[in-house]
Amino acid sequence: MWRNEKYETVPLDVKGIDEDNSKGTRDSLYPQTAVNESPKDAKLSPYFQDGLRRIDYVLTYHVQKPQSTHKQSSKSCLCCGFRREQKNPPAHEDPELAAQEQRLDYHEDDQRLRREEFEENLREMGLEMEKEEGVSPTVFSFTVGFIKICNLPENIMCERAYCDVPFCKFLSPSQGSSIVEKVNMFIQKVTAPLQPNVGENQTENEKPLSYPFSREKQHLMYVILVLSLQILYEQWASYSIFYKYQPIGLVRKYFGEKVGLYFAWLGVYTQMLIPAAIVGVIVFLYGCATVDDNIPSMEVCDERNNITMCPMCDRACSYWKLVTACGTARASHLFDNAATVFFAIFMALWATMFMEHWKRRQMRLNYIWDLTSFEDTESHPRAEYEFHVMKKSLKKEQSPKVVSVAKLIDYKSLFLFCSFVCSMQIFVTLAIVFGVVLYRVSIMTALHMSSTPTFRTNIRATVKTTAAIINLIIIILMDEVYGAIARWLTIMEVPKTDKSFEERLIFKTFILKFANAFTPIVYLAFFRGRIIGRPGKYLYVMGSYRMEECAHAGCLMELCIQLCITMLGKQLIQNNLFEIGVPKLKKMLRQRKIDKKHQEELNKTLHRHEKDHFLGPFVGLNPEYMEMIIQFGMVTLFVASFPLAPLFALLNNVIEIRLDAKKFVTELRRPIAVRAKDIGIWYTLLRGISKVAVIVNAFVIAFTSDLIPRLVYQYMYSPDGTLHGFVNHTLSYFNVSHFQPGTEPMEPMHLGYKVEVCRYKDYRDPPWSATPYEFSREFWAILAARLAFVIVFQNVVMLMSDFVDWLIPDIPKDISIQIHKERNLIVELFMKEERGKKYRNTIGDPSPQPLRSRPSSQA
Repeated sequence: MWRNEKYETVPLDVKGIDEDNSKGTRDSLYPQTAVNESPKDAKLSPYFQDGLRRIDYVLTYHVQKPQSTHKQSSKSCLCCGFRREQKNPPAHEDPELAAQEQRLDYHEDDQRLRREEFEENLREMGLEMEKEEGVSPTVFSFTVGFIKICNLPENIMCERAYCDVPFCKFLSPSQGSSIVEKVNMFIQKVTAPLQPNVGENQTENEKPLSYPFSREKQHLMYVILVLSLQILYEQWASYSIFYKYQPIGLVRKYFGEKVGLYFAWLGVYTQMLIPAAIVGVIVFLYGCATVDDNIPSMEVCDERNNITMCPMCDRACSYWKLVTACGTARASHLFDNAATVFFAIFMALWATMFMEHWKRRQMRLNYIWDLTSFEDTESHPRAEYEFHVMKKSLKKEQSPKVVSVAKLIDYKSLFLFCSFVCSMQIFVTLAIVFGVVLYRVSIMTALHMSSTPTFRTNIRATVKTTAAIINLIIIILMDEVYGAIARWLTIMEVPKTDKSFEERLIFKTFILKFANAFTPIVYLAFFRGRIIGRPGKYLYVMGSYRMEECAHAGCLMELCIQLCITMLGKQLIQNNLFEIGVPKLKKMLRQRKIDKKHQEELNKTLHRHEKDHFLGPFVGLNPEYMEMIIQFGMVTLFVASFPLAPLFALLNNVIEIRLDAKKFVTELRRPIAVRAKDIGIWYTLLRGISKVAVIVNAFVIAFTSDLIPRLVYQYMYSPDGTLHGFVNHTLSYFNVSHFQPGTEPMEPMHLGYKVEVCRYKDYRDPPWSATPYEFSREFWAILAARLAFVIVFQNVVMLMSDFVDWLIPDIPKDISIQIHKERNLIVELFMKEERGKKYRNTIGDPSPQPLRSRPSSQA
């Protein structure tokens, strides 16, 4: 369907203007017209024009303007809903334009008839409606109509929302043993200053006994609904209270369980980043404290060694001294030290603890929010699916064979097509990475050939930084492209239900965006410097481009730079700047199209629901989850090379929570409340990333860092059991007379003396051995040690993670006990009600009597 053929729902926002301090009674939820009640201003409060009937729901629709009215000036009477057009038609009218307007009028008449039929059905259900049409800012090509609905029955609202409603009996959740209760009380006292002032913290130990709404048992139930956007704005969407906990209960009451679970998960994730950030900073400080005692970096910085290195590129590059890499060697030790293995193991266990902590927190929220008995039984097909099936059926209705609905959609062909398109996009990502590699090779050669001394200094740092920035820009741009492609592919698949559509969209988007963000990092970690060949026999691509090699200290420093720029860039530019700047830019452009007088007139005459309609649309939680999942990958997958990643993620998330809160409260339409008991497929993706992170970090430590070569040298080849001589052990010899023709340096006397033998980082036999330039025995010994480390590290860490997973129960003990008690009480209550019903029938009094009065405080 077209957009203007559908009704849009605009849930009413309580923006602090109409707070009646309701306590959950039916009169507060659906106030009736009182004799002595004074009418309220319909422009400021959610009421009909009479100011007495309160609005329960608002439907909106768009009516396309005729083309002629775009050119003519039209005025809208916002108070009565009638639009006054110019009465004098133009003297000369274009026939094509007239025919187009006639077709448009016919289309509008058809939509109007459908709307009238729908509205009549609502009236037959006993609903009261009031219609407004005429809201039409001049920048839009359509008129917005509103249908305000009141007198919506409680049972309809509850059944449509699948709500659990409380009984008249309260329970006090057990706290377990006295020791646990004392610990919980101590924690509550310590964290009291961090709690938001929303007025609901004191009742956390009280919970009403609830059950899914039922028409047969509605006389046992009452409905509670407390919404206050003003409190959320002050105690949630403010940057000044960043140190406080979120009012998750109030968020859930206003936005629904699905949004509440997202912010609860984000809060748990941010909270768990605190210990990870502290340990990461300690590991980094340990590297800073021990950099002066690091023997390998001291040997690199020692000018007495006088080690001459082979050229880093053909012709333009010349021989260079190893001492010039002193700064890189010292910087690499900050991230490549003995604490790296400990931190990688810690982060693997941290990921498991985070997942277990979230499962327990989610189960506690399910209990508090009455979701333990909720089951998502969605079976309604999507409108797009039914329309697609209908078209296929019409095409094949002439066929003599009976075609099943499943065969109307060729899922196998669609799957192959979507797989092919996703594979092509991943191939595009690889091609982009290869293009950045060519940029680094060519720009390094160009800088070496430059005659300007400024360009010839810090060549490697310049190439690293600019290449990382280029990668960041490409990642940000391609993220938007891949998101659009993933949605297009999902629409082509025509999933049957909304849940299936969302899961398929999430999976495709995750695959493409994950590959887009991490392919450059994977290249730097595992491929750069490993397929380059050797001096005299280098590997070339596209004719004359020699594959780039790592610095003497390895590629870990370049990997760290890439991670730092990508992570900070995505968080500052893509997440925060785009979320703040783009909406404000769009708002500013809209305001520029409307003159100030007309803007002031609109602000004075528009009702609250009309102003809310022109807020930004709610596009779902998938973008919010996706950016956090990518960040979780940055924190866990390559954390061995960048221990400060948890700290940067923590600082970003503290701002992200308040930024998202402000966006939900002030800039977006309030979404339709949707029930959910978990975060869905996102938990599966988090679980998969945490498992893959163990393997990735094992390979990073074994193959990207120099930890294993240092240990092998220290315990197998060192004469004194220390790292003295390690640098010389990692360097091989090359006879400069063995250069291929045309690849030798153009300035062989660059260092002031003739070079006959240069050194390069590899484990190969010297040119005077029986097997010149072949891999040495040390190479194979180190390779075996690296593979052994990967196997041992992976199995030990996964075993420890599984043990922690087994050790921590998914359901807190007090919640498990309380759920069991509630189920028994519900069965007991219903049995008493049934026995009372039978007794009343026997004495001829079928009217139900209340079981007991509702207590004023605790039970």
